[in-house]
Amino acid sequence: MENPRLVAQRILDNVERVIIGKSREARFALITLLCQGHLLIEDVPGVGKTMLARALAASAGCKFQRIQFTPDLLPSDVTGVSIYNQATGSFEFRPGPIMAQVVLTDEINRATPKTQSALLEAMDEHQVTVDGITHMLPAPFMVMATQNPIEYEGTFPLPEAQLDRFLMRVHLGYPDPTDEVLIMDAQQSHHPIELLRAVTNPDEVLELQQAVREIYIDPLIKQYIVALVNATREHESSYLGASPRGSLALMRTTQAFAMLEGRDFVQPDDVKQLAYCALGHRVIVSPGARVRNIDSAQIVDECIERVPVPGVRARAGT
Repeated sequence: MENPRLVAQRILDNVERVIIGKSREARFALITLLCQGHLLIEDVPGVGKTMLARALAASAGCKFQRIQFTPDLLPSDVTGVSIYNQATGSFEFRPGPIMAQVVLTDEINRATPKTQSALLEAMDEHQVTVDGITHMLPAPFMVMATQNPIEYEGTFPLPEAQLDRFLMRVHLGYPDPTDEVLIMDAQQSHHPIELLRAVTNPDEVLELQQAVREIYIDPLIKQYIVALVNATREHESSYLGASPRGSLALMRTTQAFAMLEGRDFVQPDDVKQLAYCALGHRVIVSPGARVRNIDSAQIVDECIERVPVPGVRARAGT
């Protein structure tokens, strides 16, 4: 395999042919794929959430499926169902849309908790169990979930256990006026997604995922991550801080970030760059702090300020 950074950068450049003006968010989506994690995109309609998922899947050569979550969606509509075949006299498994490599779960908070829970096994163990039989999901596997933070009527907020299973949460936001004109120009005659071609394949993505795990992270950086996560638990405005899964998420995402930057080691600034996206959705703000308009972003920022940074820039073999 060629230089992992070059392959990853090729994927990112291809995605940005469709997603204009959102380089940081596109990079975080790629990091999530490289870390074998799942991404929660929280934003208003029409800012490119679905296009980001489609562009990433197409660029990586992965099979893509979209599931529109609605209140009447059943768990079997997600995982699949066993159907009796009269000719053979046996039950056959008809796979659901979850049996893909990049799965977009659109408006995930519109489905009932029972249907939302059908995703837990798939996200955590990369498998689904139907009628007592376990079916493995294809690799690589990634769930990209979207939700609208404005509409609350007819929605079912994601429980903390499910939020914790998302490696990162990002907000796309509106494009600036210049980028919005470029978006209009790009889609005047056709949509760029129609011409997007794969620049790699699933096998290379698996190799990239392994390359991420080999990025060196010094014990001092690990201690810094743990101290930062622990600070979210002890913060006076925090009702519940980030879990140990948050520490693992922050460690893994910094490894992928370092690889994209062309380094074979993680440095403290990488942790600061990714702290909110990896920890923000895991921090529950106390009711009193919420009344004072304090949010999880402010808590994470204050924790970054309070926790001392390791003084030595860590690198393997030094």
